[in-house]
Amino acid sequence: MDIKAFVLSKAKEAREGARSLAKTSSKEKNAALIKMAEALKKRSKDLIRENTRDIAFAQKKGLSKALIDRLTLNNKRINEMAQGLIEVAALPDPVGEVLKMWQRPNGMTVGRMRVPIGVIGIIYESRPNVTADATSLCLKAGNAVILRGGSEAINSNKAIVKILRDVAKAAGINEGAITFIDIPERDAVLEMLKLEGIVDLIIPRGGEGLIRAVTENSRIPVLKHYKGVCHVFVDRDADLKMAEEICFNAKVQRPGTCNAMETMLVDKKIAKGFLPVMIERFKKASVTIKGCPETKKIVPFVSNVKEEDYYNEYLDLILNVRVVKDIDEAMEHIAKYSSAHSDSIVTKDYAKGMRFLREVDSSAVFINASTRLNDGFQFGLGAEIGISTDKIHARGPMGLEELTCTKFIVLGNGQLRE
Repeated sequence: MDIKAFVLSKAKEAREGARSLAKTSSKEKNAALIKMAEALKKRSKDLIRENTRDIAFAQKKGLSKALIDRLTLNNKRINEMAQGLIEVAALPDPVGEVLKMWQRPNGMTVGRMRVPIGVIGIIYESRPNVTADATSLCLKAGNAVILRGGSEAINSNKAIVKILRDVAKAAGINEGAITFIDIPERDAVLEMLKLEGIVDLIIPRGGEGLIRAVTENSRIPVLKHYKGVCHVFVDRDADLKMAEEICFNAKVQRPGTCNAMETMLVDKKIAKGFLPVMIERFKKASVTIKGCPETKKIVPFVSNVKEEDYYNEYLDLILNVRVVKDIDEAMEHIAKYSSAHSDSIVTKDYAKGMRFLREVDSSAVFINASTRLNDGFQFGLGAEIGISTDKIHARGPMGLEELTCTKFIVLGNGQLRE
């Protein structure tokens, strides 16, 4: 079977799976998700064994430490995957929810009801946990999912998908609801992007290059975010110990993620007192600092930051630092360089905090909290399928509700159009 026929057969299998899910109750979906979580934990040794093969291949290819970190599965991350499924099972089922109803003068009642989108294609890189996260959310929201992970994680993804499909089958759910494109050829992605009428939505998760390539080639609507260029602004009225903890967490806790801080903005009024302590702590954590001229006056050993650096998503222990004169200059910087993903202010000034919330146009805006918290699980959505920086349909972490659309429902008793 050639690639085109292979991908088409997988998509048709997913379409059948979507139809079968329409008959699956919330109770049945929840029970299946809990059994999937148990199976992932029970077979953790198998998953780690297959993941070790992927890591060895990634190291041989010379992938960066950040990408290998994204790829790595261990007991902690497998337990987190399983917990994500349990959290999703505990959430209210959005399917069938009637959002609003109103009566028209002719006596008919009109309303909106949440319904599944249908078949959702997920194209992603590196992170095997996306396989479980995407499956759980799509399944709970009544959607079939077509998974297409990167070649660097193919063994891990195959192992996870097999576990999830085995449980689905045992629970009486059509296996097509969890479909995996298990060939590494890139042409498989291009064929998948042509399947309008079978696949309803594409969600890419990965680097900017992948997302742009998907967007440029897809005949199917794409829900996306290009990159995470995230900022923390330390205001002159900040609690500096709190600011130190927030900035350190935002950069160092897991630098290879889209919600990690890439630029730290510091109010000039407190820069001399704050920067030497903060940068010394970053230095001990092996963070490479690129500073503006004002930063270099205070901490001379840092590298020079270039204009183009402010647009970079490093996904690594590299940080831009810029001293700004006030909140206005900080927000001007964010408006110019931010990717509208996650931006935070550290301040004790209520009015400034409220201004920052109103005027910074990002998918998540924080006061006195780390940008690393922009996450579906952290926000109480259960697992997430991604973080959208689009403004149409969904924005920010995409949980269950974002994987549904609405249809009009009309209740009449014989009304006709005059």
